[in-house]
Amino acid sequence: MLRDYFEHIEFAYPGVLFLLLIIPVLAGWYIGYAGRLRGTMMVSSLKSFRNTHSLKSKLRYIPFVLRMLALTCIILALARPQTHNDEKNVEGEGIDIVLCLDVSGSMLAQDFHPNRLEAAKKVAGDFVRNRPADRIGLVIFAGESFTQCPVTGDHAVLESQIYQVDGGFLVDGTAIGSGLATSVDRLRSSEAKSKVVILLTDGENNGGLIDPKTAKEIAKSMGVKVYTIGMGSIGYASTPVPGPGGQIIMQQEKVNIDEPLLKEIAAETGGQYFRAKANQGLEAIYREIDQLEKTKINITTTRLYTERFHPLALMAIGFIFAELLMRLTVFRQFP
Repeated sequence: MLRDYFEHIEFAYPGVLFLLLIIPVLAGWYIGYAGRLRGTMMVSSLKSFRNTHSLKSKLRYIPFVLRMLALTCIILALARPQTHNDEKNVEGEGIDIVLCLDVSGSMLAQDFHPNRLEAAKKVAGDFVRNRPADRIGLVIFAGESFTQCPVTGDHAVLESQIYQVDGGFLVDGTAIGSGLATSVDRLRSSEAKSKVVILLTDGENNGGLIDPKTAKEIAKSMGVKVYTIGMGSIGYASTPVPGPGGQIIMQQEKVNIDEPLLKEIAAETGGQYFRAKANQGLEAIYREIDQLEKTKINITTTRLYTERFHPLALMAIGFIFAELLMRLTVFRQFP
């Protein structure tokens, strides 16, 4: 209990703690003083004195110990033990960002660890944690698009939605145009000075109702900057596909990314195109985007102190009262 009390304590006047050095000095003086007051007598036998060392005599130092404990508590209280709580106020010119994530069946390919989709979710979560002043949303797409989380400043909710992403309920395919158009639409009412979409896909557009180039023009007209990421190794990747009898078998599938389209979307909206071939490369890409889209943040920290000397003061009063009570009753004949 005492250890828990001092675990987070800091002292406003730590120099006062040097007064604790008085305690061993007073203890040494008292032991010597009490010894000098003790009389001596030469006797031929100790039989007559067998009962003189009573329990009360053995405990005669208790009042002095109580006095030293009271003095220790007083010194600690004078040093002003405190705990503090830091309140941070984050203000800044945030950026509104939509993460547009491909969740098609090919995102289960295992050229990333453990697969493309899980790797993309992890770096997206890390990206969100590193941008506390921004409002961020999440759109997923396969053969159609879906808003997983609208643009929000509640990053805890957003992270939860990122890690719950599962494209199994969407029609399979790769509707890049629909995903981009939905992401841009999420930013329609944004009043932020900068609006950004980070679009990640591992394939070629083969579905959806909106052509990717049409979605690009919508983004340009709304002043939305699009960063595009092509995800997938070069050549072939091991991908789980349905087999006979409902079994899942691993099959080598060719990696097909429409890089010219992704480069065109990025270039014409003021963004950049990146190619991620492994987990480390994908993490580096998100770090680079994080550096390119800097947010101006002002963090004001207010430190609030809480005084913790009250228990020590009460303990000191208790020790003093106990000592006086003992000296006036049980131990009044002892020094």
